[in-house]
Order: sequence, then structure tokens, then C-alpha cells
Amino acid sequence: MNSADLLTDAFTRIQEAVHSAVEGLSADDLHVRLDDGANSIAWLVWHLTRIQDDHVSDAAGVQQVWFSQDWASRFDLPFDKGATGYGQSSKQVAAVRVGSPELLLGYYDAVHEQSIEFIRGLHPRSLERIVDETWSPQVTLGVRLISVIADDLQHVGQAAFVRGSLERR
Repeated sequence: MNSADLLTDAFTRIQEAVHSAVEGLSADDLHVRLDDGANSIAWLVWHLTRIQDDHVSDAAGVQQVWFSQDWASRFDLPFDKGATGYGQSSKQVAAVRVGSPELLLGYYDAVHEQSIEFIRGLHPRSLERIVDETWSPQVTLGVRLISVIADDLQHVGQAAFVRGSLERR
């Protein structure tokens, strides 16, 4: 097993967890917030997908799926089209409304496909390439991909927790 295989496995586990957290829910379920400051499943999955799309597409030197496949128009959110959810207020979190689980999963799966295509083509030495010079130490591709995996796993775990809370009601 090489580094591309390991990364592919990690991103595939995220995809499985996203589907598990979202499939079979109603549109109303997607927007439940356990309290006024909590994140909904819709926001959590949209945000983790936007972060993966933003970070991996930047590292790959390709356009974000959000724009190239016009997901921005399909979601039609009431804030800047380039938003990823980072630093959003509680009011902005509440504004992430999606019509169906299929919309969330469609966008996630499209991003996953582009991410996997990029990862499968990586040479192990590619992971040493600097992708962000604004941090100290500078961020390598390997560190960026692990950061995306960690962020995605945290957020999909939160979505699974919300789903579990809904199912126990």
C-alpha cells in the first residue's frame, strides 16, 4: 500500500460516513439544530464538502466543483458564492437550507470524485510540495490533505451525532 492508497482509503471512509449521516433523512431533518447555536446536518455536510472542494482543488490546480459543475447555483445560498462556512455566524449557519439529502450527497460525491482522481495520480514525493507559504512552517500537500481529512471526519462525526439525537426522539 502506498500513500495514494492510504489517502484514497481515508477519503472513501469520509464518503461512507457522509452517506450514513444523510441518507434517508427528510429535508426538515437536515435543518434541525439541537440548540440555537448548534450546526445542522445540512450545514455540517455542506461545510465539510466546501472545505474539501476548496483545499483539494487548490492543491490540484483545478477549479472547484462548486463552480465548475454549478453547485453554487443549485444550492442558491444567501451569501457570497465563494463561502466555505469557515467563520460563519449562527445566523449564516441557519441560512444553509437545502431541498433534499440528494442535493447534499450529489455535491459531496462530485467533490469526492475529483479529490480521488487527484490523489490517485500523486507520487509520494508530491506530498512534500509546499501548497501554502503563509503559515510557519509552510504547509505541504501531505499536511494539507491530512488537515482536510481531520476536519471532514470531525464534522461528519458531528452530523452523525445530530442524526443519532434525531433518531432517539
